[in-house]
Amino acid sequence: MDVHTSLTAAVGNTPLVRLNRVTAGLGTPVYAKLEYAGPGGSVKDRAALSMVEAAEEAGLLRPGGTIVEGTSGNTGVGLAMVAAQRGYRCVFTLPDKTSAEKIAVLRAYGAEVVVCPSGLPREDPRHVFNAAKRIAADTPGAWHSNQYDNPANPAAHFRTTGPEIWRQTDGRVTHLVAGVGTGGTVTGTGEYLKQASGGRVTVVGADPEASVYSGGDGRPYFVESIGLVRHAETVENPWPESYRPAVVDRFERIGDRESLHTARRLAREEGLLAGGSAGTAVAAALRVAAGLGPEDLVVVVVPDSGRNYLSKVHDDGWLRRWGFLDGDGTHPVVGDARSVPPVPGLRASDTVKQALATLDEPAPGRPAEADHPVLVSAAGARADGVMTASEVLGSVTARGLRTALDSGAARSDDPVRSLLAPPPPAFGVGEPAAQALAALEEKAADIAVVVLDGRVHALVRRAALAAAVRGARAGQAAGDAVPRQPEGRPGGVPAQDAHGG
Repeated sequence: MDVHTSLTAAVGNTPLVRLNRVTAGLGTPVYAKLEYAGPGGSVKDRAALSMVEAAEEAGLLRPGGTIVEGTSGNTGVGLAMVAAQRGYRCVFTLPDKTSAEKIAVLRAYGAEVVVCPSGLPREDPRHVFNAAKRIAADTPGAWHSNQYDNPANPAAHFRTTGPEIWRQTDGRVTHLVAGVGTGGTVTGTGEYLKQASGGRVTVVGADPEASVYSGGDGRPYFVESIGLVRHAETVENPWPESYRPAVVDRFERIGDRESLHTARRLAREEGLLAGGSAGTAVAAALRVAAGLGPEDLVVVVVPDSGRNYLSKVHDDGWLRRWGFLDGDGTHPVVGDARSVPPVPGLRASDTVKQALATLDEPAPGRPAEADHPVLVSAAGARADGVMTASEVLGSVTARGLRTALDSGAARSDDPVRSLLAPPPPAFGVGEPAAQALAALEEKAADIAVVVLDGRVHALVRRAALAAAVRGARAGQAAGDAVPRQPEGRPGGVPAQDAHGG
């Protein structure tokens, strides 16, 4: 009989499928290793089983014990699946930006989920990793799997994923493309393929543009379970021991928009419902293949299913809210309204004196109003002047800061963090202008933040939104179509500034 003695015996041996439509025009074949076809739905099934078996063998995890892990979801699912099959309790800490689908799956397996605030420096005791360590230390019989530094993580891929790809391609694979999260997949698989091919296989890391791994500044991004973020106030941010940088020959850096839209293309053009990090990896694989010939063969690891991201990557409303979808020309959108560049953001740790000095400096395009809101985040504006929308903690105004000084409510050396007001409402460039206008009127707010590709892009006044709506209505009354803005280029902003510089 063709059966498995247990569920864990079904881990691995996932299919390798050639991509056909998204690769149109390329002369190099690209094959996707569909890790979401495993029993737990992701590449993390392999690492989870490997880590549990190694802990059992070492006596670190005993019958009736508790598995504890800090995870973005997929490793937790793999561990929860193994725990259910073997009778272990499990507790997982997850950042609050984790998709609702992943949390629901973990709870379906009977796991206890502890949601931790994201956007914290690594040293903060509430950080997801520190919370996991604390729970493991305080729980009798607990074992902290620690996927980031556990050698059984890359070992799983050296033992299974690499040999499978080598066998499935008859040794013809020339390039491996994989995202780097904990580093286990790219390290273990890459090491095996390099060894099996005598060094002929090139290993390419697919990485978010902002990820520290490939030289980014570590700002937050919107694709889950990939890359390495560095909080502005983190003192030390060590790379995982599961990741061996020498294995990766080079990186392809992929922006959020390209990652998310590639994931959606996979579903709509290939029938492959995959997550955002798969979009990152496939986008990187397409770039790699574009520079190769028919004698080459690219394999890209598709780490998990889009079913984990139906409320995010595959939801038009979520994408539009964060500025990843533009208008379609049927009605005016926020990006059609005349906008102004935002005042450079402040750091939450800036003093009132420093903040006022910054705001008093003349700058082209900066509004002169003393009550103009200035956004505040832990990092302030990054080196390129951009602030990720999810980083925003609040806002201040020059008038408000001076009033606080004059009244004695604040001193000049106080951090502006203590004086924050809520940030202005935020809308994606592709959200309907009429909807944004109605929201501002309901809140009696005069100004809103315009979000493009997840970043603070501009500020727009209520009057400008009203003008865009009136203009569209007048055009429709005259029988004219609403003019469509070019892709990714909101109205009122020069083309060179459309993506933040």
